[in-house]
Amino acid sequence: MSKLARLFTALAMSIAIMLPSIFARADIMTSSEYVMIMDYDTGDVLYEKNADQPMKPASMAKIMTVYILMEHLKRNDLTMSDAFIVSEKAWKKGGSRTFLEPGSKVKIADLLRGIIVQSGNDAAIVVAEGLAGTEDAFAQIMTQKAAELGMTNTVFGNSTGWPDDVTTTTARDLAILGRSIISEFPEYYPMFGESSFTYNKITQPNRNPLIYGVAGADGLKTGHTEESGYGLVGSAQRGDQRVVMVLNGMSSIKERKNEGIRMMDLTFRTYKKQTLINAGDILGYSSVWMGQRGVVPLTVDADISKVMDNAAAESVTKQMDWPSYILAPITKGQELGRLTLTISGKDYYYPLVAAEDVVDLSFYRYPGAYIHYLIFGLENKTVNNE
Repeated sequence: MSKLARLFTALAMSIAIMLPSIFARADIMTSSEYVMIMDYDTGDVLYEKNADQPMKPASMAKIMTVYILMEHLKRNDLTMSDAFIVSEKAWKKGGSRTFLEPGSKVKIADLLRGIIVQSGNDAAIVVAEGLAGTEDAFAQIMTQKAAELGMTNTVFGNSTGWPDDVTTTTARDLAILGRSIISEFPEYYPMFGESSFTYNKITQPNRNPLIYGVAGADGLKTGHTEESGYGLVGSAQRGDQRVVMVLNGMSSIKERKNEGIRMMDLTFRTYKKQTLINAGDILGYSSVWMGQRGVVPLTVDADISKVMDNAAAESVTKQMDWPSYILAPITKGQELGRLTLTISGKDYYYPLVAAEDVVDLSFYRYPGAYIHYLIFGLENKTVNNE
């Protein structure tokens, strides 16, 4: 390769590395190849890098296995004391294991912790076979569930994340899955934060480095294969703010630990939940036609909060739209217009509602009001509070 060709190759590689941070935040860099960091409450993306590029999930695929099992528990199709039988296939599976005995019956509670805490491939296969008959059939259920959750770039070929030609996902899709399992199964989610689990007299620690090194961390799952590299789906909560984070494609356990802790702490330092508008704040007034009052104050019916950095918070712009006049009667909370907040170039829409009731005029006062309107027009009180 010529010197000129090498120069262009190096330049192209530098641009490819820089682009994700330019479009997300110029001052955040990470060695992780795939990244999605999401605000749990809103689903807003705080930082992303190659978030929609296909990647292998490794054992992070087991989050979906757990999700489907928890669905059965939530529907009362199963209880934690029910048991599945360990097949020869499950017992022989290599990689991380819960050390289940072939032919034994294992309670759902133990299978869940075997998958979540120990990342047991054997436990995941037992669940797949117990719910669908075969692992292949279960993988089809996993793929269907992914589509239902909006994981549009995910296909599963097995219940474990074991390397195959089928299984693929993205960082964005795994963040969607992590957010979903936290929100839908709060009674079972604390298992993800357990530091160890003992089965068959063998104690294994939770492989997730975040639960040992990040304040507020309580999940979710790590993964590693030669093809995927080292990855994790993590979550932590501090105060009323929760973050869901996906990292993948790192080169070692040490890098996964250090980068996972660093990125989660950096996210909480950089992005804060900020209340932009309080419910009940008067944002403007609109003229009223045929009402006992000439104007109605406008507000929003719930606090508007966003997780953002200080620079984004300072650049928020506001636009409000409503009709030139509104006919009485008007009920408090009635939607009358729309508020648009523009944050970092993206528009967010919220209903503008009446802050108070406005009673319509008595019938005998209609003629006088109409004559007043013909002479003077409507009371011009359509104003914005900036």
